[in-house]
Amino acid sequence: MEPQRKHSTALHTCHPCRRTIPYRIYAVFHLCGIIALMYHHVHSLVNANNTLITCLLLLSDIVLAFMWATTTSLRLNPVHRTEYPEKYAAKPEDFPKLDVFICTADPYKEPPMMVVNTALSVMAYEYPSHKISVYVSDDGGSSLTLFALMEAAKFSKHWLPFCKNNNVQDRSPEVYFSSKSHSWSDEAENLKMMYEDMKSRVEHVVESGKVETAFIACDQFSCVFDLWTDKFTRHDHPTIIKVLQHNETEMMPNLIYVSREKSKVSPHHFKAGALNTLLRVSAVMTNSPIILTLDCDMYSNNPTAPLHALCYFLDPKINFGLGFVQFPQKFQGINKNDIYASELKRPFDINTVGFDGLMGPVHMGTGCFFNRRAFYGPPTSLTLPEIEKLGPNRIADKPIKTPNILALAHDVAGCNYECNTNWGSKVRLK
Repeated sequence: MEPQRKHSTALHTCHPCRRTIPYRIYAVFHLCGIIALMYHHVHSLVNANNTLITCLLLLSDIVLAFMWATTTSLRLNPVHRTEYPEKYAAKPEDFPKLDVFICTADPYKEPPMMVVNTALSVMAYEYPSHKISVYVSDDGGSSLTLFALMEAAKFSKHWLPFCKNNNVQDRSPEVYFSSKSHSWSDEAENLKMMYEDMKSRVEHVVESGKVETAFIACDQFSCVFDLWTDKFTRHDHPTIIKVLQHNETEMMPNLIYVSREKSKVSPHHFKAGALNTLLRVSAVMTNSPIILTLDCDMYSNNPTAPLHALCYFLDPKINFGLGFVQFPQKFQGINKNDIYASELKRPFDINTVGFDGLMGPVHMGTGCFFNRRAFYGPPTSLTLPEIEKLGPNRIADKPIKTPNILALAHDVAGCNYECNTNWGSKVRLK
């Protein structure tokens, strides 16, 4: 744990919990009690006639002592952190680029409108729009998800300016329009109508199970849906990468649909495999130094979240060994008293601050900002991939729709690409 710094210059501060010392004193007394209990068990084992029962009691207490030790270690040095993003003095054009990875797999278990809201919530970050690239991994290879993202790209041209001009906090359209805590302007009413129209089209397509030609307004996307033939299945299909929106022509975030190649004879490693594919595809296309991973059912409720993460990544005193910054998860739709412990406060609110006081929190699978360099080995040893364009330090200065860039992106998204390469052993998301 680094020492507390002065608020005048620091981008973040770290504060130990106030009750740490009393808990440590309690832990010492508890440990003494455990030692005394173990001594009693050993003494009884030496002098007892029925050694089986004594051994079982000793074994059970050893297990309980181990469980206590593992949980107590997280409470010996808990810390709380505070960021000051308003002190980040860089100009918007100097902000580092940000790649966002969103994973989905089934349009019926994970409705496309949910994916759309997640994507729009991060596209609308209070961050230079042209610095953001959103990659959506569709492991189910569904044309329904692609259609929904096409609709999201069109809606984003209206939604993003509205959010930034009106300082909207919840930038998921579904959450914003279902809220009753704010008044509605004419612009908001018009946007709500546009959103409802988009939602009805997407839900109609999902219900029918196919994308009808009448819903495809742009000719450049019509040929993409021809890939979904009778031989196309979610477990066996070619790579599909489609740039739905790019920032070369307008100051908007990139939005890229990625469905990696799948084959029944090649292992796909589920979500980890999808993230590794996005890591390679994004390295070819944008290669941003900061990566955010999100599940499709987890929208971002803080539009300044990237700035909070930058308060750590850009701190020269810790950024050398900093791999990721984990944001906590919050859940909606929980009853007032949370009788089923659905908020998961222990792993997200208690254990994380304890881990942070030791060597840092664990990766929780979503809501995590990564340093791209962390995927290429420890700070003192850089493991380079076989292709130079997949390296972490390369500057991606070519338009993402360049034919050779798209061709290489399709190649690295192949189901057998990792075989006999560093990506299968040393360079990857584990």
